[in-house]
Amino acid sequence: MIKKIYTIESGCFNPYQNMGLEEYLMYQAGEDECILYLWQNERTVVIGRNQNAWKECRTKELEADGGYLARRLSGGGAVFHDLGNLNFTFLARRCNYDVDKQTDVVLEAVKRLGLSACKSGRNDITINGCKFSGNAYYSTGDCCYHHGTILMHADQEQMEKYLHVSRQKLESKGVESVRSRVINLCDLMPELTKERMAVVLKEAFAGRYGLPVEPFPGERLEGGEIRSRAAAFASWEWKYSRQIPFSDEISRRFSWGEVQLALKADGGRISELILHTDALDTQLVTALTEALPGTQLTKAAVAEAFRRIPAQNRLQASMKDDLERLLGLLL
Repeated sequence: MIKKIYTIESGCFNPYQNMGLEEYLMYQAGEDECILYLWQNERTVVIGRNQNAWKECRTKELEADGGYLARRLSGGGAVFHDLGNLNFTFLARRCNYDVDKQTDVVLEAVKRLGLSACKSGRNDITINGCKFSGNAYYSTGDCCYHHGTILMHADQEQMEKYLHVSRQKLESKGVESVRSRVINLCDLMPELTKERMAVVLKEAFAGRYGLPVEPFPGERLEGGEIRSRAAAFASWEWKYSRQIPFSDEISRRFSWGEVQLALKADGGRISELILHTDALDTQLVTALTEALPGTQLTKAAVAEAFRRIPAQNRLQASMKDDLERLLGLLL
């Protein structure tokens, strides 16, 4: 049961520092605590944990313009951050982690501004059918977080310039461009500021949990550990991942997300496999990429490898079936 709720705001605009603090806070949330972390990144494309950086982002243009590429721990798709966007993260232990309740905080905050929003699809919050908040989720052991964007006056021209969204994904949303999928809250409320948005989020947080909001204790922040985590997020290896030559590649879009599957074979067995996807579920992807190398290149052997990987829910079962069929097309 949550007995204390805290807020903390980052005064830094560097994505690696902010993501390092986010990961650090995840481990700091006590058994009876929930933390709301607010932060902003300057000119950044953030890709999901299992996405291919080069396919999701025009990295050369972004870096030439002084921007940042960042890879987060959670799944989902690529998003653009600038100072016209406010990011939020709810951090709690598993026993207190409630995505619906946390989403209600964002919906209530927008309502306090006089706007009506709703949750849409697998992870969006929309107004008039247009997204202003994309959400993603991560957990490890007993520690969990739920984070997302709030577009206030984000530069949609830069968003479209740096994001490389597949035609299949746009068509699945019934739109022609990245820009037509999203809306800035300032389009509906021109006087909205980041400071006002932060205030209503904190008010809604207190109201939904029925507790006073307290500043997160500064003495619980360990600068050295936060910097170490930030350095890991800034590393080339984490941002871009290892690239190897593959003998076969295939891509498809499913109801749960897009996927690009690539494998390398050696001696009649799968020697390397990478699965790029914007699926929100990261655990199944990790399990598959660890289990399949060494498997014989036969449908029977691959099917047996898939059977050994447990599906924790209906979504994972559906993903397993789709991925097994997709891999089968390469055999």
